[in-house]
Amino acid sequence: MAAATRRWPRRLGIGLGVILLVIAGLFIVFQVPDIPVAQLRAKYGSAASHYVEVAPGTVIHMRDEGPKDGFPIVLLHGSNASLNTWEPWVARLTPKYRVISFDFPAHGLSGPVPSRDYSSAAYVGITEKIVDRLGLTRFAIAGNSMGGGIAWHYAAAHPDKVAALILVDSVGQPEPGNSSPPIGFRIARIPVLRDLLASVLPRSMIEQSLHQTVSVQSMVTPAMVDRYWELLRYPGNRAATMDRFAGYHRQDDTALLKTITAPTLIVWGRDDRLIPVTCVAWFQQQLPGAKAVILDHVGHLPMEEAPDQSLAPVLDLLATVAPAR
Repeated sequence: MAAATRRWPRRLGIGLGVILLVIAGLFIVFQVPDIPVAQLRAKYGSAASHYVEVAPGTVIHMRDEGPKDGFPIVLLHGSNASLNTWEPWVARLTPKYRVISFDFPAHGLSGPVPSRDYSSAAYVGITEKIVDRLGLTRFAIAGNSMGGGIAWHYAAAHPDKVAALILVDSVGQPEPGNSSPPIGFRIARIPVLRDLLASVLPRSMIEQSLHQTVSVQSMVTPAMVDRYWELLRYPGNRAATMDRFAGYHRQDDTALLKTITAPTLIVWGRDDRLIPVTCVAWFQQQLPGAKAVILDHVGHLPMEEAPDQSLAPVLDLLATVAPAR
């Protein structure tokens, strides 16, 4: 019995050693390097791109397009996306409207920030800084997914500035009290695993995730997969994403949502598998005057999957709130 007892620590040590070797092997085989900032800016920036320092060490990639005297609309992207997700809408809006889009910290061509604060409140603060920098006093604001949550939080805090609110497959409905955070959020709180996840980023994983996100499968082109995959490899952004996931906590801001008075449009893909279409009814309960448009055969990214169809009700709303030029 004593000999068997002595063998347990040895076996445990061997087992841990094997696990560490497997982890090290995965790290060596699947590790994906960062891409230099200049290379990413050259590929994914545009003539409209500006890189503005809104706070010490916080540089935001921003685009301000369309006629400067046009009615402004601010577009906020979702988690792990970038301002590029709005390009189909931007192309259709800029002949008449002034369109402002930007990458949140740790997304797209905006890098990590010194504070390592990637909370919803911090992103609302970034939105405030961009709006103030541009001198916008009255405008529409739209957000997709995570960006929808930032948009309605901004609208609740600044009713004097928001002329219209557009929520596109937005976060907002509280999760059940007994639900667990997504697995990626839980892994981000485990030191060794979070570092591994921040270094290992197979392109195939990004491609699979995009196929699960959208309903219009044909839009998941090699160029789209490359865009998501390569922008996640902006230096420091993967580690910052782990910080963002680790800082996630369940919120119930229903009372705040009910204070919004701006005309609101809800646009949703019926086939959204990330945030189900049942959330539309919940949003309408909190915002009784909101109009909802549900798009068939569309998933989580209506502005990319069906740009004309998803933008049509937005144009109708803008026509009612934009002053005559």
